[in-house]
Amino acid sequence: MTRPEQRHEQRPAQRPEQRPEPGLAQGWCALSALHDRIEAHIERALQAAHALSVREFSVLEVLSRQHDGDGGHVRMNELADAVVLSQSATTRLVNRLEDRGLLTRYLCPTDRRGIYTDVTDAGRRLLDEARPTNDAALREALDDAERRPELAPLVAAVRTLNPEHA
Repeated sequence: MTRPEQRHEQRPAQRPEQRPEPGLAQGWCALSALHDRIEAHIERALQAAHALSVREFSVLEVLSRQHDGDGGHVRMNELADAVVLSQSATTRLVNRLEDRGLLTRYLCPTDRRGIYTDVTDAGRRLLDEARPTNDAALREALDDAERRPELAPLVAAVRTLNPEHA
């Protein structure tokens, strides 16, 4: 005959560090929701006013900060990291922007294997026109999100990153 404690499988005791942290998961969900709301709001504004996506705006913004000094040019893998896309998606996006006359590519003068991508005059004009739209849409999205109790602390944290807000 089996002993009573042998009839039931014993579960190993869960150590505290193995238990899920509901606060951490809720925080991540709130952060993800905030990001999605902001990105969707900015996307609609940029598309309506400038026929530009958030990612296209980001690529133009990153590439517009390049300079001719040491380390002044952004490589495609660095650009992909900066705009949070795969290298192949970044290449396709750069191709589309080049086809629209917003970017140009040229050989690196010191290393003929390297290809630089630069913002054209038309790309700079569009970026200059789109920046106020982007900024206004960001402020609107943050103001809207701030009204939601689960997002308000994150909005406050984002606002502290703005030196003009401090």
